Amino acid sequence: MLTDQDLRELLDFQASSPVVSLYLNTDPSEGNKETHRRHLRALLRQVESAADEEVIERYFEHEFDWSGRSVAVFSCAGQAWFRSFPLAIPLRSRVRVSDRPHVKPLADLLDSYGGYGVALVDKQGARFFYFHLGELIEQEGVMGEAVRHTKRGGGSQAAGRRGGIAGQTNYTEEVAERNLREAAEAAARFFSDKNVRRVLIGGTEENVTLFRNLLPKAWQSLVVGTFPMSMTASHTEVLERTMQIGEEAERRQEAKWVEALITAAAKGKNAVLGLEDTLKALNNGRIQTLFILEGDRQPGYQCSQCSHLTSVEVSSCPYCGGQVKSIPDAVELAVRQVMQSGGEVEVLRQNETLAAKGRIGAMLRY
Repeated sequence: MLTDQDLRELLDFQASSPVVSLYLNTDPSEGNKETHRRHLRALLRQVESAADEEVIERYFEHEFDWSGRSVAVFSCAGQAWFRSFPLAIPLRSRVRVSDRPHVKPLADLLDSYGGYGVALVDKQGARFFYFHLGELIEQEGVMGEAVRHTKRGGGSQAAGRRGGIAGQTNYTEEVAERNLREAAEAAARFFSDKNVRRVLIGGTEENVTLFRNLLPKAWQSLVVGTFPMSMTASHTEVLERTMQIGEEAERRQEAKWVEALITAAAKGKNAVLGLEDTLKALNNGRIQTLFILEGDRQPGYQCSQCSHLTSVEVSSCPYCGGQVKSIPDAVELAVRQVMQSGGEVEVLRQNETLAAKGRIGAMLRY
């Protein structure tokens, strides 16, 4: 299972020889095992290191079980370093050979599909799920006191008496609220233990509203959607609905981010758009949140001495006078440096507004 710690290790890896980064789509809907093997062989033909090719082939031959929908593999045979991450989310097949692991697709994956917490609730109990990158990682359940429904016609009819309809109704509501309160407390503990990033709630509209209002404010702010669903639903049904709602919520949030980014940049309020201005802010350590389009690559130039980045061809580094080399993907390096400095990276999908503004931008620390 890919975690933030794994991504951090990839970011921090210091390579003294070339690193092969290979992503292979193994989605059964895209072909069978032999189809994917042929695609793998085609990708490996782009790898010039026979040692790395041998290590990767050995992994697919003896360790990989072909049960997921994609896999990310990283190999640096010169340093006897190898990492693999089978994934339940399909990724586009590709291979890169560079002086560092190609992590941008994994950063996007964690941003979009990492850390979903789901609560299915009714008046008696709740089920909690933790989904990460399209897989069920853990689930729990709590059960409160049984909620009894009184039939009309029995007991005293005087309003407010314990034996009457009104009294029994009040008692039933008290039990239901107590159960939901205890469920909300349990949910907060579950979400906190799992470092949940987004919360979804399923159930009837009434129960969902009551439960959401009983959650601590910090968790209420992470609720990205609600949906009707039975407490007896399978985790597969819950996952499918979760992914659908999560993607819809992500698109809405992305639109808001881009609108805020463009507005702030237009007013000159700690935001930049376009590759060159974004790289300038990066060189100065000012980026708080970097926004890029999924799959975007833009060439640039980097100083071999101080690592200064620019999109403008220059004969020497304007900061230290060092030699400048061309690089095929300045966006990838920007992603890496922002994450290493503790900033955030948001990968957006098919956002035409940002595409028209240079395909990249950033909110700044100051």
